[in-house]
Amino acid sequence: MSQSNLHLSKVIHDAFRHFGGGRKRFQPDLAAIEVKFYPYAGLHHTIRVRAGRVYVRISDLLESAPPEVIRALAFLLVARLLSRKAPRDHERTYRAYAFKPELLRASDLTRRQRGRKMISTSSGRVYDLERMFARLNRRHFGGEMEMPVLTWSQRRTRSILGHHDAAHNTITISKTLDSADVPEWFVEYIMFHEMLHIKHPARIIKGRRYYHTQAFRTDERNYPRYQQAQDWLDRVIRRRQEIRARAA
Repeated sequence: MSQSNLHLSKVIHDAFRHFGGGRKRFQPDLAAIEVKFYPYAGLHHTIRVRAGRVYVRISDLLESAPPEVIRALAFLLVARLLSRKAPRDHERTYRAYAFKPELLRASDLTRRQRGRKMISTSSGRVYDLERMFARLNRRHFGGEMEMPVLTWSQRRTRSILGHHDAAHNTITISKTLDSADVPEWFVEYIMFHEMLHIKHPARIIKGRRYYHTQAFRTDERNYPRYQQAQDWLDRVIRRRQEIRARAA
């Protein structure tokens, strides 16, 4: 049975009372809290404050969740909003439910059905991702890995250089790397890292999802230019931090 809107608002109200409103002592009245289930693309939830009102949107994948799970989620959302630490028992309760295999499968399905994946092209100005994937596949995976959708990002992202999306079966590489100033072996390392996510899918351990397992890290460290890639990555991050410091 789905939760009533009144019940949803009450658990959010209880969470605010528990945390004392945070540093700003924000304590909304029950009537100022609006909670709805929303058809997000995946297991996603949001909480926002606008003009003294609280707006909460919970993934409709939780419409049939037990009341204790909804209550745990309410405390997690309010804790995040108020920059407070949520009680561990609530975190355990939510994770135990959210990471059930059947719910993870439902989440992936809704992401494929509702979500949009922005695809540009695998052929860049300097590097061709399909050729790079095929080369790495032969060298490190025995040529047995099925090629996913490969694409350069639409924007020049610097914080995320690569991303594997299992739900949409894609690997996205940051357009920032499609440059003659970036050595090919470094782009290959980023691609190799994302390919390892296909070989080593995320594992659920004690209610937490782990993407970089021990087996993943072992394979990654066996990459021939692993340390060189790490050194290059450190320089990129350090340079970005220096640029931000000068702009501040």
